[in-house]
Amino acid sequence: MTGPDIPSGCLDGKVHRFAVRVYYEDTDLSGVVYHANYLRWFERARSDLLRLIGIDQRRAHEAGEGAFAVADMALRYASPARLDDGVVVETRLAALNGASCTLLQQAFRQEILLCAARVRVAFVTPGGRPRRLPRAWHDAFAALIDSAQDLEKAP
Repeated sequence: MTGPDIPSGCLDGKVHRFAVRVYYEDTDLSGVVYHANYLRWFERARSDLLRLIGIDQRRAHEAGEGAFAVADMALRYASPARLDDGVVVETRLAALNGASCTLLQQAFRQEILLCAARVRVAFVTPGGRPRRLPRAWHDAFAALIDSAQDLEKAP
């Protein structure tokens, strides 16, 4: 039996776009998206971006090479999302180092900014120590650095 393809978002130049829909389970008592759900949506978008650029996190983990861990995150909530809203998470690479990278993630309802995050993820050994990114991963990230954007103003 075959089913629909699992959506992974898409790369539009150096920007990854990942669509989500707000469901009842995503909202709080007041009917707006519960703040922690943005973290889940951002995580899904980051994971699918990695998949699209050829980074196999699962294989690296199972081979004992390591895994990505969030080292730092700053969030700014700008406008509420509500039930049935279509939300697009945009992810841009802001900085790249030997063992980590910083991403800017923004959730939009059409052109309205809902939430923005600056996220630094580090590649770590199974024991939790920082480890240099594999060369192919570093090169894949380097191709996405978005120097044209003013990313320093983001949270």
